[in-house]
Amino acid sequence: MRLAALLTAASLEPCDPTGDPDVLRVAHDSREVTDGDLFCCIPGGTYDGHGFAADAVAAGAVAVLAERSIGGVMAPTVIVPSVRAVIGPVAAALHGWPSRALDLVGVTGTNGKTSVVHLLRSILETSGLHARSWGTLSGERTTPEATHLQATIAGWVDEGVEAAAIEVSSHALAQHRVDGITFAAVGFTTLGRDHLDFHGSPAVYEAAKARLFEEGFSNHAVVNVGDAAGARMASVAEAAGLSVVRVDPVETDADLRPDGCTLNWRGQTVRVATGGRFTVANALVAAELAVVLGCGEEEVVAGLTVATPVPGRFEPVLLPDGPTVIVDYAHTPDALSAVLGAAREVLDGQVYPHAAAPGRLLVVFGCGGDRDIGKRPLMGQMADEAADVVVVTSDNPRGEPPEGVIADILAGMERPDPLVEPDRRRAIAVALAAASTADLIVVAGRGHETFQEMAGLQLPFDDRAVVVEEWTRMMDSESGPGVGR
Repeated sequence: MRLAALLTAASLEPCDPTGDPDVLRVAHDSREVTDGDLFCCIPGGTYDGHGFAADAVAAGAVAVLAERSIGGVMAPTVIVPSVRAVIGPVAAALHGWPSRALDLVGVTGTNGKTSVVHLLRSILETSGLHARSWGTLSGERTTPEATHLQATIAGWVDEGVEAAAIEVSSHALAQHRVDGITFAAVGFTTLGRDHLDFHGSPAVYEAAKARLFEEGFSNHAVVNVGDAAGARMASVAEAAGLSVVRVDPVETDADLRPDGCTLNWRGQTVRVATGGRFTVANALVAAELAVVLGCGEEEVVAGLTVATPVPGRFEPVLLPDGPTVIVDYAHTPDALSAVLGAAREVLDGQVYPHAAAPGRLLVVFGCGGDRDIGKRPLMGQMADEAADVVVVTSDNPRGEPPEGVIADILAGMERPDPLVEPDRRRAIAVALAAASTADLIVVAGRGHETFQEMAGLQLPFDDRAVVVEEWTRMMDSESGPGVGR
C-alpha cells in the first residue's frame, strides 16, 4: 500500500510530498527491518526508537513514523504527536483491518486471563469453529506489540480462522497495543495489585484495564462481578453503551477437588479439569463469552468438559505415597490469597485415607526481583494468614539479590517461624520433607515457567519437574534435606 493511502486509511494526515513509497510492512524494531518497511520510532523507558531511525532506513525502511524531525534520515518522515497512539491503527490498516474478518475476543484482568482464553478456545473448537488464541503461554509478551499483533491476526485470517481469543494486559492497553482492533466481545476477570512499578498507582492500573470497556473496542462485555472492582468495571462498560453480561461466582454452587471442579451453569452440571474456586469464575466468563459469539449451551458444556488443564494453573503434581502438591502461577497478593483459599477448600473437602482430619496447608513462594516492591509484604501477609507452614524463597530474582526480596516479604509476616530458603529447589525439598501424606503443598509464583531469571541468565527450572525430582531423591535417600532458617 502506498504511504499516502495508508495514512489516509489510518485517519492520519498525509505526509509532505517528499515521496510516496510502497509500504509492505510496519515495524518498530530496527533489528527486524527489511526492505519496504515503515519504521515506527517508539520512545521507551530504556531506548528511544528515534535513535535507530537511520539504521532502519539503511536496512531498507522506506519511510519513518516519528514524533519529531530526525536529522540525516533520507526517507519520508511522518510526524505525529504519539507514535504509540497510532501504530496500532496504521498496522491494522496495512493488513486490511483483520480483526473485522473474524470473531475476536479480548480478555483482561489481573488474574484468570490465561484460563478464560484457554477455556474459551476449547469451547470454540468443540463448537466446530477454526479457533486460535494468544496469551501468557504463547510468547514472551502476554500481548505483543501492535506490529506483531496485527500481523498475527492477519495470519489467522489467511489460515481461515473463524474465532480467536487473546489476553489483553494492562501494559498493552496503556501502550495502545490493541488500538485498531475490533473485538466481537471483551471479558473481565479480576482486579488486584500488579505492575505498579509500571503504572504507579492502583487507580492508574485500573484505568488502564477500563480502556478495553470504554473506548469503543467492542459492543459486548462479560464481567465477573464477584467483587467491587468487577461491579465498577461492569458499570464502566454499561456507561460506554456496551451490552454487559454479569457473572457472579460467589452465587454459583461448585464442588472443588485438586484435579478439577464441578459447577452449575444455566441449570446444567459442568465439569472442568482445573481445580480452585477461581476456576468457577473463569469458566463462567468463558461460557458467557462463547454464548455472545453464538455458541449453544450444549456446545459450551461440552467444550468446558473436554478442556485440558491449563499448564501451571492449580496444576496437581502426583507423588507416589506423598502429599498433595499444587503448582500455581499466583504471583500477586490476590492470586496468592485465592489459590491458598482454594487449596484450603480442597483440604477441608478431601477424603483422607491416612488421617482422620484434614492435614496442613504449606506454601512455598517468593516474589520477582526488579518488579513492584510494594506487593512483597502484602504477599507475605497473605501467606502468613492463610497457610499453616510458610517457606519463603526466591521467584525470579532477575537483577536483585534474593535475600533482599525475601526481607521485603518477611516484613509483612508476623509469625515467628517462617522457613527461609533462598534456593528454590532446596525450599521445595524443605516443604516436601515437612509434609505428611494428609498435607497439601502449594508451590506458587511461577506456574508454567520453565526458566528462572537470575543475574541476567535464564536457568532451566520447572517447579513441577523439581517437585518430582526432589520427592524421588528423598525416597531414594535415607535422610531428608536440611532446613534453611
